Amino acid sequence: MRLFPSEASSVAPEVDHLVLFLIGLSLIFIVLIFLPLVYFAFKYRRGTKADRTPPRLAQWKLEVTWSIIPLLLMMGVFAWGASLYFHIERPPADAFEINVVGKQWMWKVEHQEGVREINAIHVPVGRSVKLVMTSQDVIHSFFIPDFRIKQDVVPGKYTTEWFNAAKPGSYYLFCSQFCGTDHAKMIGRITVMEPPAYESWLASNSSGGTLAVAGAKLFTELGCSGCHGANSKVRAPKLEGIYGKPVPLEGSVFQIADDKYIRDCILQENHLHVAGFQPLMPTFKGHASEEELMELIAYIKSLGRTNPEEDVNLEGTK
Repeated sequence: MRLFPSEASSVAPEVDHLVLFLIGLSLIFIVLIFLPLVYFAFKYRRGTKADRTPPRLAQWKLEVTWSIIPLLLMMGVFAWGASLYFHIERPPADAFEINVVGKQWMWKVEHQEGVREINAIHVPVGRSVKLVMTSQDVIHSFFIPDFRIKQDVVPGKYTTEWFNAAKPGSYYLFCSQFCGTDHAKMIGRITVMEPPAYESWLASNSSGGTLAVAGAKLFTELGCSGCHGANSKVRAPKLEGIYGKPVPLEGSVFQIADDKYIRDCILQENHLHVAGFQPLMPTFKGHASEEELMELIAYIKSLGRTNPEEDVNLEGTK
């Protein structure tokens, strides 16, 4: 019987070491506090002939000792935990992205190559994977016990989580946030494969179009190209090269054009008014699903390979 699930990711051993240290530290304090407590309870119980004369001790030394030592221990644990937390929450720069949408009651997955999965994610072993996640309805929580990662998936917001699978195999994926009637059935599998097998699986399941290609098609279907295309006659913000760059807004403020910013521009009418442009951008709320929003964002990212003009802005990501 295992004390912990399998250590199947690069951060799993680090998390386990911290947990085991905390358990060991708790046991030490149990020995130091409760064993003397039990001993003195018997020694000085009513009716015993124990010497009850108050001892003369240098109390300030004792007070300082039992205050400083636990303080140093707790600050050390805090620094250790904070360092591990930041490591888990900061995806490596070379991690490849997979989009995840939580929905009552399933996980909908979309790879950048265009492959779609439900309640399953295939990944290569030994490579960092960044999950970009959102919810279509209520709060869910993406949890892989064997990888020691868990992240809330929130409606109207993009959250990220990353992992590097350490060994091939199949591992459970759960929703750990009660999300409705069939919450307990919201279970999936993470399949970790050797790189050649993963590439073969990817090729055999690909529909021939990447996420960016699907986004480009949707960009035209929704009429976005009429204002933001290269040949459009409407003066609207250009999108080439804008992703990840600061965008000047009205009021002399700047906003980084990340996934959330693009999503807000699409769904919230004139919420982010780009400086130098009239607030004519309509809302596409109710016209694009969460999966389609991610496809549009993938397309905008793909435009980043070209050099933006000086007035490149983003407000009209439609």
